[in-house]
Amino acid sequence: MKILAIVADITELSVDVIVNAANPYLMDGGGVDAAIHRNAGPNLTEACRALNGCDVGDANLTLGYELKAKNIIHAVGPRWRDGKHDEVALLASCYRRSIQIAESIYATSIAFPSISTGIYRFPIELAAGIAVQTLLSSISEPS
Repeated sequence: MKILAIVADITELSVDVIVNAANPYLMDGGGVDAAIHRNAGPNLTEACRALNGCDVGDANLTLGYELKAKNIIHAVGPRWRDGKHDEVALLASCYRRSIQIAESIYATSIAFPSISTGIYRFPIELAAGIAVQTLLSSISEPS
């Protein structure tokens, strides 16, 4: 297993799966979500509409459509309030669920954005630590 931290346009990555920092409605939002929807094309909006939303801390799967990535996992992160409303557990759950879904489709490469650190205002240093720790403890080693 290899984990790399890079600065890149996630919509341009040739990987099995990209993770979208989605909103609970799975409809066009801002930031990463807007870029993914714009670049994946109109079929993504239709696929997301059919999913009927997603709970905070959970994730859903669609095809990548017009992206280089084969699939998109839409992970709904928590809005930061004050750290006393399960924000840490919910963010960790987003990463864990994304790995579970990626493994269920036998993905070998996955790209994550920094979930919840944009308009949801999760402190980036705390979010980065949660992401790395959760990924390290969630990824199954090939046997």
